[in-house]
Amino acid sequence: MRRLGQYYRMDLQKLRESISQAWKTDVLPSLSGLVEIPAVSAGYDAAWEENGHLRAAVEHVRAWVAARGLPGARCDVVQLDGRAPLLLVDVPATPGATAIGTVLLYGHLDKQPPLGDWSEGLGPWQAVIRDGRLYGRGAADDGYSGYAATTALEAVRGAGGEHARAVLLLETGEESGSPDLPAYLEHLGDRLGEVSLVVCLDGGGGDYERLWLTSSLRGAVQATVTVRILESGIHSGLGSGIAPSSFRVMRQLLDRVEDPETGEVKVAEMVVPIPDERRAEAAELVALHPEVAVPRLPLLPGMTRVSDDEVELVLNNTWRPTLSVTGAAGLPDPAVAGAVLRPWTSLRLSFRLPPTADAEAARAALEKTLTTDVPYGAQVEVGDYMVMNGWHVPATAPWLASALREVGDRVFGKPCQNLGIGGGIPFMELLGRRYPQAQFVVTGALGADSNAHVPDEWLNIPFAVQVTEAVAQILDAHARAEGPA
Repeated sequence: MRRLGQYYRMDLQKLRESISQAWKTDVLPSLSGLVEIPAVSAGYDAAWEENGHLRAAVEHVRAWVAARGLPGARCDVVQLDGRAPLLLVDVPATPGATAIGTVLLYGHLDKQPPLGDWSEGLGPWQAVIRDGRLYGRGAADDGYSGYAATTALEAVRGAGGEHARAVLLLETGEESGSPDLPAYLEHLGDRLGEVSLVVCLDGGGGDYERLWLTSSLRGAVQATVTVRILESGIHSGLGSGIAPSSFRVMRQLLDRVEDPETGEVKVAEMVVPIPDERRAEAAELVALHPEVAVPRLPLLPGMTRVSDDEVELVLNNTWRPTLSVTGAAGLPDPAVAGAVLRPWTSLRLSFRLPPTADAEAARAALEKTLTTDVPYGAQVEVGDYMVMNGWHVPATAPWLASALREVGDRVFGKPCQNLGIGGGIPFMELLGRRYPQAQFVVTGALGADSNAHVPDEWLNIPFAVQVTEAVAQILDAHARAEGPA
């Protein structure tokens, strides 16, 4: 890296002022309009293409970006047959950029469903600005991302900085597990070129005081398991004790994949060694930020967590596989449940996998475990899979490490902080495989209390402005990196 006086050829004060002004006058009005589009992800809206909301969201942001006047920028809506659309914005490099390769800036425009009742005066498709917050579905997760990326590129140019060729990719399937992205990456591979830096703005952290950098993401295997024992239900007084209950058979199968006492997942293909640096990172996070290291869940009075060791809790949430039962069928409501030996039971199983586990191998092992030597010869069906690999950040290049230190000092006044995330972003693993030499910055404006996926989602506007400034400085640092970035 160059010394500060050489490296920071941008006018940082001008950069900050232009970003702040752009958010006030240009970003927030358009982002508010985006919130009002009910662009529910395709996995939650079978009639998504007919309804047209995903396309409307893409067109809304395309029109805004096109009106910004970035020199040479090309804005294209891309839609393959039967697949959710995406927006691709291609911005040529500034004349003074020396970096090799393309910067890929990623976000998504699809949204989770409303999911419950919102507070008085708020609603999922109603943009409300109150006390520095923008409320509405998709504001923080992560409709703001395209606006932040575009504003950062504009500000770099306006402040005398540089950026390499930049491609902004905004998909509309992330909340459904990004099922269309492999096809789009194959389709757009030549247009993307050789990517040397990926900036993902679909992340966040535990507070709004520093830039949080995601170091790992878990993968997932979801499946619906159905156990059938009878052709039809019968009176429990006639059949119980003669035929096993489908629920008992299900319990036995669950015990094959999870220890009921400890929660330890028993499927070998779902377990990986935890890297030493991630153990150290977890210990550092607990020591420096105990208030955010482990999410404070709304446990009932008297409930305890699964361990008293907070470092182990962090590792449980980021590097160990876990099982959650997220749905059930074949079970009537208790108020109307009769004395019946039910013919079948279905459960939706959701396994979170370690970042480096092979999700397809885990899926195959799960199916074999559940369908081999089934108790009493019961029929077991396993299907409706969702399979997603996790992701582990590559080693940080010297130029990026130096740039992040300066961002922490100059933008936030506090060092950046790495952390693993218990959830997943499918695109990161796809890009990691496709561009193994690229550097990754996975960050964003989400906070632990931003209410992503639940009612009253909100974006911390001042923090989003700071994240935009951080991205701008990283873009300039990448553009000035000597040799391969």
